[in-house]
Amino acid sequence: MFGDLMGMMGKLKETQQKVQQTKERLNGVSLKETGAEGLIEVVITANREIKEVQIDQSLLQDPEQLSDYLVITLNKAIRKAGEIHEKELAAVAKEGMPNIPGLDNFLK
Repeated sequence: MFGDLMGMMGKLKETQQKVQQTKERLNGVSLKETGAEGLIEVVITANREIKEVQIDQSLLQDPEQLSDYLVITLNKAIRKAGEIHEKELAAVAKEGMPNIPGLDNFLK
């Protein structure tokens, strides 16, 4: 029993390390989201860090419209990055879970 517990603890530690490595790797994964018919472009990492925003000069004439387009485009970019982030981390976490009967049904 004690050996099983030590094995599980070791597996959890290994999984924590893999999660951290995955987070670091996701810093290098960039997504590009374009909005407002190509007038706004956002580059974001899979860790949801905005790296770049490009705005067409024509949008600078209407601050309200610019604000609306920015919010829409940024939210789309963050949502896509979040989906990738969660999917990658869930895969690593599931791989490192101990084999407990019935756990798969609980996690679904």
